[in-house]
Amino acid sequence: MDARFNLFENELGAKFAKRFANAGLVIHQSALPPATQELVSLRASQINGCGWCIDMHTKEAAAAGESAVRLNLVAAWRESTVFTEAEQAALALAEEGTRLADAGPGVSDETWDRVRKHYDDDQIAALVALVALINAANRLAVIVHQRGGSYEPGMFAAALS
Repeated sequence: MDARFNLFENELGAKFAKRFANAGLVIHQSALPPATQELVSLRASQINGCGWCIDMHTKEAAAAGESAVRLNLVAAWRESTVFTEAEQAALALAEEGTRLADAGPGVSDETWDRVRKHYDDDQIAALVALVALINAANRLAVIVHQRGGSYEPGMFAAALS
């Protein structure tokens, strides 16, 4: 099935996409480790069923040197030995921040304490913004039926140049 709508081919959609990407660039350039950024984006995208974003973040992470083992285990990170305590805290925040409607109170104090233990204020700001941004990106892609499978590393950055 083809996408229902191409935001990049619409004037208003293209303006929005560029500003959205600029917000992402702030996070990308932050002190939050790039591997953590990709793992968090991948996990939220898995929860939201966003094939386009799963495709993109898996391929971007692999292109940056992330191992296939770690990428394959993101969905079962709690039952895996390949993630650091800091990455586990970020993945917990990603899950709880993504499943707001399912989790009742949202992000638990326990998860927040784990995040505070491993990240400084700038990294936390980037992590919170990333969870919000990837959830918005997932919704955009799912609404217009942007399908996964055709993404090539660097494609998103090239589309915004």
